[in-house]
Amino acid sequence: MNKRTFLKTLGQGALATMAAPAIWSCQNKTENLEGENLAPAASNIPGPVKNWMWIHPGTERSEDDWKRIFAQMKKAGIDAVLPQVYASKEALFEHPNPIVKTEKRVLEMLIPLAHEAGLEIHAWMWTMINNNPKVIEQYPEWYAVSGEGEPAHEKPAYVPYYRFMCARREGVQEFVRGNVEALAQFDELDGVHLDYVRLPDVILAKGLWSKYDIIQDREYPQYDYCYCEVCRRTFKEQSGIDPLTDLEDPSADEAWRQFRYDGISNLVNGQLVPTAKKYDKQITAAVFPNWEYVRQQWHTWNLDGFLPMLYHSFYEEDINWIGDEVTAAYERLRNSNNLKPVYAGLFLPALTPEELPQAIASGMETGAKGISLFSFNSMKEAHWKGLRK
Repeated sequence: MNKRTFLKTLGQGALATMAAPAIWSCQNKTENLEGENLAPAASNIPGPVKNWMWIHPGTERSEDDWKRIFAQMKKAGIDAVLPQVYASKEALFEHPNPIVKTEKRVLEMLIPLAHEAGLEIHAWMWTMINNNPKVIEQYPEWYAVSGEGEPAHEKPAYVPYYRFMCARREGVQEFVRGNVEALAQFDELDGVHLDYVRLPDVILAKGLWSKYDIIQDREYPQYDYCYCEVCRRTFKEQSGIDPLTDLEDPSADEAWRQFRYDGISNLVNGQLVPTAKKYDKQITAAVFPNWEYVRQQWHTWNLDGFLPMLYHSFYEEDINWIGDEVTAAYERLRNSNNLKPVYAGLFLPALTPEELPQAIASGMETGAKGISLFSFNSMKEAHWKGLRK
């Protein structure tokens, strides 16, 4: 019996794994039925066992609504809630920067209610995307530029909201750091959760090609970022090469590729992590399994944990690919001397209630310290029943 066949037999027992992760820690490595060593057990990975749930809180729910929601999460085995409180336009908390409009003070209401229910609360924020009209008007130079010379605020790739900023701009660095600090200053908040901490997808996951009527058999310049003046000048100072005019095929140049990785990584490690830690906050991120194509070398980031979005349907893979990617994530982290907990992100719209246990088993069996569900609004009663077991 091979590994994938073995995992398919685990579905019925997966939910017990969430409730009692020590099952997986009885031996140094888990084994399949033939005795083959698989990934290290979760007990060998530093960091707490924890199950997460992303949620779009909106502005209409009352305190009583939230008490019911949080009680439901806790009963189902969720440990930490990730409310999206900043999505690049308005904030759902009192934001100190006057350029960011506060729509409603939702986070201030959620923090004590989550703690009352026994849940951690980590504020979910967009990082490099900015759709704020004031920013677009006042700081157009902040935006990343494609290989065709198109700035993201004027001609975003794929979808209108893909207005990514350039991480090498000092103004961008200060703005993003300020967003982290605005959240980290909440005394009772448990952590800050980064999303879209990357550049646009130079190659989309294959399962999304038909949605946009494209074929991406290589890196095309209209999807490749960033070629702004600052990036080109800085890279030329380092290498003597202008990536736009001197490279026949920029995608083949490893130094130019690493330069883009470093732009994001330096922002995370040099500014965002220290800002969160200044206020004694945990800091995590939603990250991509195909990290190269979004210039997101996240296994080098000094975060407290990683929530890779292992949305198997996007990649035209089966459910057991989730476990393969957990294994690959730990391998990259070990190679970077940066072993941190990985929490497998699951895409509920692609999982029936019957498939959810198998998806959980796939991640947990390969060492994940827990799961993260995207998202609350996709949970059906059958999903809740399964988790409550």
